[in-house]
Amino acid sequence: MRRGPRVALVLGLLRIYLAQANFAPHFFDNGAGSTNGNMALFSLPEDTRVGSHVYTLNGTDPEGDPISYHISFDPSSRSVFSVDPNFGNITLVEELDREREDEIEAVISISDGLNLVAEKVVVLVTDANDEAPKFVREPYITLVPENTPAGSSIFKVHAEDKDTGSGGSVTYFLQNQHSSKFTMDRHSGVLRLQAGATLDYEKSRAHFITVVAKDGGGRLRGADVVFSATTTVTINVGDVQDTAPFFVGTPYYGYVYEDTLPGSEVLTVVAIDGDRGKPNPILYRLLNESDGIFEINQTSGAISVLQSPAQLRREVYELHVQVTEVNSPGSSAAQATVPVTIRIVDLNNHPPTFYGENGPQNKFELSMFEHPPQGEILRGLKITVNDSDQGANAKFNLRLVGPGGVFRVVPQTVLNEAQVTIIVENSAAIDFEKSKLLTFKLLAIEVNTPEKFSSTADIVIQLLDTNDNVPKFTSHYYIARIPENAPGGSNVVAVTAVDPDTGPWGKVQYSIYGTGSNLFLIHPSTGLIYTQPWASLDAEGTSRYNFYVKAEDMDGRYSLAEVFVTLLDVNDHYPQFVQSVQEKTMVLGTPLKIEATDQDAEEPNNLVDYSITRAEPVNVFDIDAHTGEIRLKNSIRSLEALQNLTPSGDYSWSLQVQAKDRGSPSFSTTALLKIDITDTERLSRGSMAAFLIQTKDNPMKAVGVLAGVVAIVVAITVLISTATFWRNKKSNKVLPVRRVLRRRPSPAPHTVRIEWLKFRRAKAATKFILKEDPPNENCNNSRVGVMVPPKAPALPPPPKMASSMVAQQTVPTVSGSLIPQPSQQLPASKPRGGPVQSSLVSELKQKFEKKSLDNKVYV
Repeated sequence: MRRGPRVALVLGLLRIYLAQANFAPHFFDNGAGSTNGNMALFSLPEDTRVGSHVYTLNGTDPEGDPISYHISFDPSSRSVFSVDPNFGNITLVEELDREREDEIEAVISISDGLNLVAEKVVVLVTDANDEAPKFVREPYITLVPENTPAGSSIFKVHAEDKDTGSGGSVTYFLQNQHSSKFTMDRHSGVLRLQAGATLDYEKSRAHFITVVAKDGGGRLRGADVVFSATTTVTINVGDVQDTAPFFVGTPYYGYVYEDTLPGSEVLTVVAIDGDRGKPNPILYRLLNESDGIFEINQTSGAISVLQSPAQLRREVYELHVQVTEVNSPGSSAAQATVPVTIRIVDLNNHPPTFYGENGPQNKFELSMFEHPPQGEILRGLKITVNDSDQGANAKFNLRLVGPGGVFRVVPQTVLNEAQVTIIVENSAAIDFEKSKLLTFKLLAIEVNTPEKFSSTADIVIQLLDTNDNVPKFTSHYYIARIPENAPGGSNVVAVTAVDPDTGPWGKVQYSIYGTGSNLFLIHPSTGLIYTQPWASLDAEGTSRYNFYVKAEDMDGRYSLAEVFVTLLDVNDHYPQFVQSVQEKTMVLGTPLKIEATDQDAEEPNNLVDYSITRAEPVNVFDIDAHTGEIRLKNSIRSLEALQNLTPSGDYSWSLQVQAKDRGSPSFSTTALLKIDITDTERLSRGSMAAFLIQTKDNPMKAVGVLAGVVAIVVAITVLISTATFWRNKKSNKVLPVRRVLRRRPSPAPHTVRIEWLKFRRAKAATKFILKEDPPNENCNNSRVGVMVPPKAPALPPPPKMASSMVAQQTVPTVSGSLIPQPSQQLPASKPRGGPVQSSLVSELKQKFEKKSLDNKVYV
């Protein structure tokens, strides 16, 4: 009984403990290569960008309580990562550098709020190719003897790359491999002298070689990159005794004056060792002792005279000086020899003197062509200058006095004697056209003497002309104006070209060419341009000509100018009407227009003014003087008003219209205009009548309509006949011939109208008779009387003439049309009015018919 309560008590206490216990959370271990878990064996490339999400901490709590994540670092190290406490996302917050820190130690922890579990982790930083090779132990300077054999190793460079793998491997090469005497081992960095190459201290004492070190390349931030570095290797060439000595300041000339004392120094020769790096000492000696007259200092090279100049028998002595290097024992000594000229000079008692081929001369003349080549020598001048003194007394300068910059004299400084050479300096200044004679003075003046003796010689150069100029026109273009009625052979314009050359080279020949030159000629010597003898100029056809004129000398050198010839319009055309007799129909209230054209090219010759010179009856029409529009007078507003103006009571008028141009002198032409007047009410009475009236001014339109109707009828007839033929053939029957008798139809209304129109046209032909009276300048006729025309005669037969004859008429014609009128308005055959009016009408009628027959015009 006692054990039972104890067991129950223990069980109760155990239940209370278990109820109060809380187990700690833990991380998941997902192993290497996983991006979430406990960062076990986690590695990260060093080129990972800051701010990147690199890992996710992941764990759990046995009780399922919310958990949080934390990461911490040693206080002495950088805080490279940050973590989201709720989701465990780890972010890179510091830039990585494997070369400085290849491992990162951190402490990660997970907590459920009551329990916290921490683990120490190591993050490996992997390499990226972010480092460039770097040369070590710079600068690179080495000394190489100039006799180093080809192929020898000279120097070794070394570069290091902190990267691993291919990014850390380094190869070497020269930046300019083709132009160098050196070669580089790409793996070891050893610099060698190329095979066949040599070094020469005397030519180049130093060489500068650019070496490039390049890594093997690798990945960096997702791209393949290669880094390189450069350095300069300075190779100083060491001198070796391999060059003989040589003299400087050659040639050597020495002078012994008349007052020179024995033992005096004449001149000093100088020699140096060709090996300038470590030169050897030099010793001098005379190869020929010159009979004991001269001696040389073996260390300084100074030559001295041992005897008095008065005892010397020769004026010039030729000495030979030998120089020898002092080498170390056992080595051969290099030598060199130089000649030395010593002249015995007297006192300064002679001035410089010029000589020609025959002795002393102070004037030299030469003939030469102008513009010789630059640098040419005037070989025709044989000039020698000499100073008989010796030494410094014989030293003088030469110069030309005259126009500067044309010639130069060589030499400019002379010692004792020289051949004078004059060279062309400025070829353009030697111009025959500017100056036919060039004069200079050749001056020789001593340099270092107190006396300053001098002499002069005149240089006279006679220039000869060459063909060096092109004929030039006085103007680049010439403008001429001539009237279009100028006869053939008329002068147009004179062109002038000047060639400054002389003789035949200055003679100019003129010629013209070009598309506009066909009508013109030019005098080859004077340049006078004139028209062809057969030329007929017409401003209306071509008003402007443009061609070129050439001026050429005998060698073919030429220049061009442009010639513009403008034809001045002359009033040589009459105004022309389309027809000399025109028939017009005027609708009441609407003007009609007559037009004449003038073929002249310019105003005012081609401007035309119009006027009515004769009208019958008068005081019916007005004409616009500028446009040619003809209107009824304002007082006439109906056909009844018109009917009252004519004794016959019809609506047909005849006018004589004059077209006169504004030229001087003025020309005029007249046309006969026959006008039928109707109104809109008459036009609307019938379609056929309206058509006939509309086609009155254009008969070809009526002919075309009629031809179209006939063609349609023929086409329909052919179709019907063809259909009938094929129907009968198909039925194979012989049909009887039937004769159908029909009544003759009554004449169509339009036939009557056409016959009436023919009669009306015959009547209209006699409405106006042309009378040869002087033209009336007034637009309106002032006559008041009304004349009744006689009965119209029959129309004359059509004229038999070619179309070319019509084109030769003086006054062109204008076709017109007539408007049919009611039959009751036909004029009576009996004339009205007085006998004077009747006789005038008859006379006008006879003249009109006669003129029509003479001109063969069908009205």
